[in-house]
Amino acid sequence: MSLWIFGYGSLLWKPGFPYIEFKTARLSGYRRSFCMSSIHHRGSPQTPGLVLALDKCNGSECIGLAFQISSENQEKTLAYLRKRELISSAYLEVSLDILDFQDVNHTAVTYIVDQTHEQYCADLTLSRQAAIISTAVGEKGSNAEYLFNTVSKMKSLDIPDAELELLADEVRRILDANSSPKRYK
Repeated sequence: MSLWIFGYGSLLWKPGFPYIEFKTARLSGYRRSFCMSSIHHRGSPQTPGLVLALDKCNGSECIGLAFQISSENQEKTLAYLRKRELISSAYLEVSLDILDFQDVNHTAVTYIVDQTHEQYCADLTLSRQAAIISTAVGEKGSNAEYLFNTVSKMKSLDIPDAELELLADEVRRILDANSSPKRYK
């Protein structure tokens, strides 16, 4: 039996594991959100960044990718993902039902935010998210790069997310303003 993994953030552009195929799929009852403080990959304990998480939200839907993993790669893939995604206890590994765009149901392993964890930071305004993302850097690189790579990949996959696109525009505006030459009087 195949294992399915549901990706909605960096797994879209950097899965890091072998897969048989991938399909566009939707997960009901969750939304993609920059609602988790990142103190490792895209920030530090001193200057936390933000990473995407699946945030439980009635009436919401998240479109992402479902990756099919062969039986011989299941254990290795899960070990890899647990090391990558469960670096802190802010994510929870769960199996949820997803629906691909051919209307086929699959049960997929995915990572949702623990809404009781101290790294959970829902309801940040777009401008606050942009301010954090534009300056944070972690072990895996800049927080802005994470956002831009995700938005770029989503556009190439024709996965719409107007909120992320607005956020990327605001981060670009901040970065451009901060990189322009200073004029001295």
